[in-house]
Amino acid sequence: MKHNMVGWFEIPVHNMDRAKAFYESVFKVELAIHDFGGILMGWFPFDEKKPGATGTLIKQESYIPSQEGTLVYFVCDDVANEIGRVEAAGGIIYQPKTQISPEHGYMAVFLDTEGNRVALHSNS
Repeated sequence: MKHNMVGWFEIPVHNMDRAKAFYESVFKVELAIHDFGGILMGWFPFDEKKPGATGTLIKQESYIPSQEGTLVYFVCDDVANEIGRVEAAGGIIYQPKTQISPEHGYMAVFLDTEGNRVALHSNS
């Protein structure tokens, strides 16, 4: 395979404005909202020159936010930064910054404003 396995992700939302504000606050980025015939998508920033996948928030009736679904990991410089902004943005810390191992760095998990379980990863 010539590329990493993950090429795209979609995080379901009930309220696009609320979810957009949450993710922009936690990650200090801007999401671009696009309406594809009634399917709202909030695109995360993407740079073709950088490694890794990108994705979107998505609001459509067949997408249902859940704590039990697939777990998406966002890469961070230091998990402590983003997990430290979760509660102020309206989310819940599900697992604080935790060392995976000295070789594999750190992770943390939060519940977003829509009820999704989302993870963070950093090497420090």
